[in-house]
Amino acid sequence: MTKRPAPIRIAVVDDHPMIAEGIQAILESYDDVEVIATLSNGNDIIDQVETLAPDVILLDLNMPGIGGLSTTEIILERRPETRILILSMHDSPEYISSALSHGAVGYVLKDVPTDEIKRAIDAVMAGQRYLCTGAQGSLEPYQDPAREQLTNREQTILLQLAQGRSNREVAAALDISVRTVETHRKNIKRKLGISSTAGLTRYALEHGVLQGGTRVSL
Repeated sequence: MTKRPAPIRIAVVDDHPMIAEGIQAILESYDDVEVIATLSNGNDIIDQVETLAPDVILLDLNMPGIGGLSTTEIILERRPETRILILSMHDSPEYISSALSHGAVGYVLKDVPTDEIKRAIDAVMAGQRYLCTGAQGSLEPYQDPAREQLTNREQTILLQLAQGRSNREVAAALDISVRTVETHRKNIKRKLGISSTAGLTRYALEHGVLQGGTRVSL
């Protein structure tokens, strides 16, 4: 008898209880999804992300306290394998581009049909980026959706790697684990379409990353 794969572990983070509970009810109708937590703010998911170990976090952008963008960056530093899927009412290209540049792998508007949330989860679990139809149309004239942007942390690590530092040296300099550096390094290569460290160094030279580090946000 074939063993069923483990369900996708989902955390829902939204400061509106009705929205969070509604999403939970939708997702619990699928056999291959398990909602492991519904939280109301960024601090709670940051504090619990390593314990909860979610595969995907459905994250609101506008919450009291720490916002969704900062929450995304901190979560990815602590657990970089987590996929962040933004749920928002904002369809402006500035919001969408900012979310993607901070490390989110998907953006879904809150008024989409309920089954689209599940499609978005399946897409990001398959290693794809997902923009719902409204978000895709809004972003297209603003930036090329085929090119993923490096997060601030990825830019910082790219600078360190291009200067010839090892994963262990980068980890020590940034006070993060070697495993986290390795994950960021893999994501940088994937986003830039580069397969070697020499290629990363060449990219950094060609794009001015090594010129004093002025284009890198620490």
